[in-house]
Amino acid sequence: MDGKNCSSVNEFLLLGISNNPGIKVTLFVTFLIVYLIILIANLGMIMLIRMDSKLHTPMYFFLSHLSFSDLCYSTAIGPRMLVGLITKIKSIPFYGCALQFWIFCTFADSECLLLAVMAFDRYKAISNPLLYTANMSSRVCFLLMAGVYMVGLVDASANTILSFRLCFCGSNVINHFFCDVPPLLLLSCSDTQVNELVIFTIFGFIELITLSGLFVSYCYIILAVIKIRSAEGRFKAFSTCTSHLTAVAIFQGTLLFMYFRPSSSYSLDQDKMTSLFYTLVIPMLNPVIYSLRNKDVKEARKKLKNRKWFH
Repeated sequence: MDGKNCSSVNEFLLLGISNNPGIKVTLFVTFLIVYLIILIANLGMIMLIRMDSKLHTPMYFFLSHLSFSDLCYSTAIGPRMLVGLITKIKSIPFYGCALQFWIFCTFADSECLLLAVMAFDRYKAISNPLLYTANMSSRVCFLLMAGVYMVGLVDASANTILSFRLCFCGSNVINHFFCDVPPLLLLSCSDTQVNELVIFTIFGFIELITLSGLFVSYCYIILAVIKIRSAEGRFKAFSTCTSHLTAVAIFQGTLLFMYFRPSSSYSLDQDKMTSLFYTLVIPMLNPVIYSLRNKDVKEARKKLKNRKWFH
């Protein structure tokens, strides 16, 4: 597209989830409750892990960062979506749109890699519990998290720069409730092949690392569990992975469906529902998944309640 035909866009208009005024109040109340659960559950998990010394282990260190990532990318999207449901304010500044996508992409990518790191952590804990603390030292944990966030930042920055340098010479109306790449590519009058190539390449690289890490870690976990002689020991060892496997299946399945396809196959109304799932539902489910089946978290919560009652 010739540069002189590319007019500048100062703001975008987000159509939101639905234009039906009859269900907007219902949607607002529903997603307000969901967002409040996200805030309470994830902040509660972070504070609980920080306050209870028994939870100062690599597993809960990574779990606190999972809650932090969920909290960050859902907060980048949730409040703006709620405002759009109850007011007539549909506009979002151009750079506000870019910032929203950058935050979302950074922490969504980080969570993707973090799930692989958590699988590696479970492998170390199950395969050699006596050396677990030494193998997963504080230094190792911090380096792993630094790598996770670094990859997330690089991918988010690359995609944000490429997406927001496109020409938007026609409509500035985004048929979505937040600034995501697929609806932006459909809106652009530029050639988006480079953007699609970057998405497939970088996100494909991240997914390759993540899925390879998950596959290899769980192969070693299964081999380690098989070597445990008692049935009770095998069940106890593998039960520590069930919460993680549930979170992986939900998160990875949704992301692969959403992004690993050509733009010609996008259905925006369908994608809105999928986006709602991974931007708001998954951040609400993760702390629930990890707390319901986790004895340490339950005990820490009871201990905190008893401490409050005592004081």
